[in-house]
Amino acid sequence: MFVCDTTPDAAAVKTAAYRRMTPDQRTRAAAQMSAMARSITLENIRARHPEYGEHQARMALYRLLVGDELFHRAWPAEPLLAP
Repeated sequence: MFVCDTTPDAAAVKTAAYRRMTPDQRTRAAAQMSAMARSITLENIRARHPEYGEHQARMALYRLLVGDELFHRAWPAEPLLAP
């Protein structure tokens, strides 16, 4: 079930703003939102696992992003750390 915390009026304003953007602007906005989501997730991993070093925290993030099978194929020597 999807829960939206945006009012219908606010969602309409946001949608209209995205529609006015050029494809390049929408692509940049999507990339920025993706980077922000990864940054927030990495901070949460660090908060849950203060014992992780920088490398370990990033590996836990990558595992979360790509799943166990692809993670193991990409980084076979890395342990499967909890995100």
